[in-house]
Amino acid sequence: MHFDAFDRYHETNSFVHRLDPRIKVAVTVAFILSNALLPDGAWIAFGLSWMLLLFANIFSNLGIAFTLKRSFVALPFALVAITVLFSIPGNPLASFHFLLWDLTISDTGFLRFVSILIRSWLSVQMAILLVATARFPDIIHALGHLRVPSILTTIIAFLYRYLFVLGDEVFRLMRAREARSAAAGRRSGRSVVWRANVAGHMAGQLFLRSYERSDRVYNAMLARGYAGHLETINPHELRRRDYITAALALLAILFLQLAGRL
Repeated sequence: MHFDAFDRYHETNSFVHRLDPRIKVAVTVAFILSNALLPDGAWIAFGLSWMLLLFANIFSNLGIAFTLKRSFVALPFALVAITVLFSIPGNPLASFHFLLWDLTISDTGFLRFVSILIRSWLSVQMAILLVATARFPDIIHALGHLRVPSILTTIIAFLYRYLFVLGDEVFRLMRAREARSAAAGRRSGRSVVWRANVAGHMAGQLFLRSYERSDRVYNAMLARGYAGHLETINPHELRRRDYITAALALLAILFLQLAGRL
């Protein structure tokens, strides 16, 4: 297996890494829901939420700016909420003409847009910290322990596992293409239609290879005793530190909600 672009786990010995994955998943979900429930313009609560994230980074031994540096890549996706600048009524801040429309940015819309960006930014940082400190199979098993429907956790687990297999098949096809001189210099003179034809053939080959590979993988799973759920070699045992950490984290999240209402 040569494709590991989706694996973001960072192996290190830290307090956060040693926590039970159920605690980490529960705290992450609670933190994200808390951010979503904060009112617009709750700047004190937003600042305290970021401080909580910084403390979590410190206790994970990943560096104080670990999640900060990786979170900006997700901010462009939050720009889909840019329409709230013009769709929410309020006192006008600026007006301009765009194509056939006269658009006005209201103060209420601007406040909502900035708050959405901050909520998304904080939530993404917490999600990054979760996948960096907990292995994906442990997260799946934690979801199972937290009573998430088994059909959902199984689908997510298989999707994650076979993204790597699919990526590896893509690299094999690309190596085969280069070995047959499809990447030679004369390729630059080919038309767009020719390149699209080559890409279409590769996509078809990828589908056939994946379909055949799935049969072999399923038969191998049955031969190894697969009974509809995935096993893990890591025991999930809640200890005193897990209960204490969960209680403190949930109290901190509750305090954030109270600070957001002040």
